[in-house]
Amino acid sequence: MNDSNWSIPGSSISPETGRGGQANTAPPAAEIARAVELLRAGDLVALPTETVYGLAGDGLNPVALARIFEVKQRPLYDPLILHFAEAEAAFAVAREVPAAALALAKRFWPGPLTLVLPRREVVPDLVTSGLPKVAVRVPAHPLALALLRAFGGPLAAPSANRFGRISPTDAAAVRAELGDAVPLILDGGSCRIGLESTVLEVNADGIRLLRAGGISVEEIEAFAGPVERANVARGTAPLAPGQVAHHYAPRKPLRLLAPGETPPTEPGAGWLAFGFVDCAANAVIKNLSSSGDLREAAAHFFRSLRDLDDHPDVKIIYATQPPAEGLGLAINERLARASAR
Repeated sequence: MNDSNWSIPGSSISPETGRGGQANTAPPAAEIARAVELLRAGDLVALPTETVYGLAGDGLNPVALARIFEVKQRPLYDPLILHFAEAEAAFAVAREVPAAALALAKRFWPGPLTLVLPRREVVPDLVTSGLPKVAVRVPAHPLALALLRAFGGPLAAPSANRFGRISPTDAAAVRAELGDAVPLILDGGSCRIGLESTVLEVNADGIRLLRAGGISVEEIEAFAGPVERANVARGTAPLAPGQVAHHYAPRKPLRLLAPGETPPTEPGAGWLAFGFVDCAANAVIKNLSSSGDLREAAAHFFRSLRDLDDHPDVKIIYATQPPAEGLGLAINERLARASAR
């Protein structure tokens, strides 16, 4: 498990955009200290990552973990991800670490990749929903890393929203979702990637995709070879976060459009568009990327969906699905779950 050549150079972490569009490379010490105080008391803190904002609690404290499930109204069968400041600590809670997991971590950590590995007994059952494996990752946001280092242990940090709802990508969305249920929100600006992490189950005999996310399958396969696509049967317990059939959902009905289709001209139509849009379309439009850029679309996805959900003139949301490649696969996966009824 240990690798004498392991290193995570600080220069590999890109500064995130903070308040006012400035690089947030120096987290405020007083806010970090307050967050650590709350976490050690078993309370919760909302923190930014490069993917989405997380609702963080002590990953080894069952009371804090129970509080996460309570605040999110999350079912206990949906496992959590443990976040760490460095790979060595993440792998220390795993009973086995295949060579492929070490290689993936060296290539993609810190970053939007979660690895699912056999767990040690130190990991509470609430984290894994009683499953024999634990999901771990090292985030790539300076505020999250500063808090993890100051806290000195793992944080469970699912998205900071009510279960099944739209994931928040800025501090204002967290406050709108959770209100006073979370005593402190660390504001790190808008999330750079805007989609949750890619989740891979890594075994000695191969790699399996459990959730598409912020790193494309194509990029992973270019580095690590073929990746098996998991087929989780509807109605079965999820193997990883984000596998519940109805998830990421707005309050308003969401309908997926066929390729080339535009939304009906009915009053109250909202359109989550992608690519070129006929401006004469009779709908409230949020375009994920007018140029068809999948990275731009991913970064805008949850924010745009939330804006349509909150728009007073929108009664139903129609969504154009981007190509099922690169980050488009992750966007379409979330659209499918958000539209499931």
